[in-house]
Amino acid sequence: MNVQTPIRLTAAEESLAAQLESVGAGDAAVRFREAGLPTRRVEAYHYTDLKVLLSEVPPLAEAVAGTGAPVFDIPGAYRIVVANGVMQNAGTAPAGVITGKVGGSTLTMRDDTVVRLNSALVKEAVNIELAGSVDPVIHIDRRTDGDAAHVATGSKITVAPGARATVIETVATSDAGHMGNLGTYVALGEGAEVTHIVVDLSATQATQFSTLEYRIDANAKLMSIVIQAGANLARAQIFANFVGEGAHGDFFGLNLIDTDQHRDITLDVTHGVPNTTSTELFKQIGRGHGKGVFQGKITVAKDAQKTDAKMMSQGLMLSEGAEILTKPELVIFADDVVCGHGATCGDLDETWMFYLMSRGIPKAEAETILIRAFLEEIVDAVEDEALGEALSGIVDGWLAQGA
Repeated sequence: MNVQTPIRLTAAEESLAAQLESVGAGDAAVRFREAGLPTRRVEAYHYTDLKVLLSEVPPLAEAVAGTGAPVFDIPGAYRIVVANGVMQNAGTAPAGVITGKVGGSTLTMRDDTVVRLNSALVKEAVNIELAGSVDPVIHIDRRTDGDAAHVATGSKITVAPGARATVIETVATSDAGHMGNLGTYVALGEGAEVTHIVVDLSATQATQFSTLEYRIDANAKLMSIVIQAGANLARAQIFANFVGEGAHGDFFGLNLIDTDQHRDITLDVTHGVPNTTSTELFKQIGRGHGKGVFQGKITVAKDAQKTDAKMMSQGLMLSEGAEILTKPELVIFADDVVCGHGATCGDLDETWMFYLMSRGIPKAEAETILIRAFLEEIVDAVEDEALGEALSGIVDGWLAQGA
């Protein structure tokens, strides 16, 4: 008879187990005590050992009223405020938009600790049904105020066949050691076109986990953008499943890393049916002793012939202490496909630096020009002008911090 040896839990793990028990998730607490936080031995967390990196967990958040101007302002957007995990009055929704709440997590259960914690701890999630095309940007403004708190939140976004919309979710916190766990599920109906953006603007003491799950039906088009520019420890994981022929997805990601920050974007795309296409472009820029991680996996199922998928990861290191880690992966079971991946990493191009400085541009300004050019490719993918300018402001703010 095999008896599993109990693992030794850290203080952070004990806190999480106790929180699960406090909300009545006894079975989840038992499972968590048996498995603990993922370590380097878990392949998907090989570069983000949460047992080491997560040293403490704040108490579960108490409800507060969300007021005041948004940290991230998008002129003309329809804004839904979620304060400390509780959805506030969303106001009058634009035509074609139905908003409400759904009890519990919206994510599909999978063998992932962050997902399981979200599933057990989320009390209510934002529910958005898009019955038709929507002109204004929909902004889910998530804010955590007050003393350090642990907030688990979620969204369910259902897009009707043929509808078009742009949805952005932002995460911002007060200047405290908060911990967030966001889980968002987006389902695109046949022929739908959606831009979905998630931006982490948490305070530098915070920890932020984000899980994005996409279901992409026939002839639908998805653009997914993840920008991590806030928390000291951040991990965004993206699970996308192509379920209808003719579907296309563009996946973009940007890690802006400073000081001793650790930021991870992990992508898992599954082409499950024939005649689907995707592009993946993820960029990381690090300075100080920051560490950026990108793990990208594309799986092509046996019957998914005529799949076309191309993944690229690019890293830029602005200091000797910065670290950029990249692990691309292709798992292909079909034989009639066009798939590939590439990766580059280095510092600023000396030839271009010389070119700019030889024309009278000061060194610091020349560096800024080249860095902005490296980063703007992600932002330029956004068609909405006001939203694109707001995202460019994040890049400008990060550059200014290092000036």
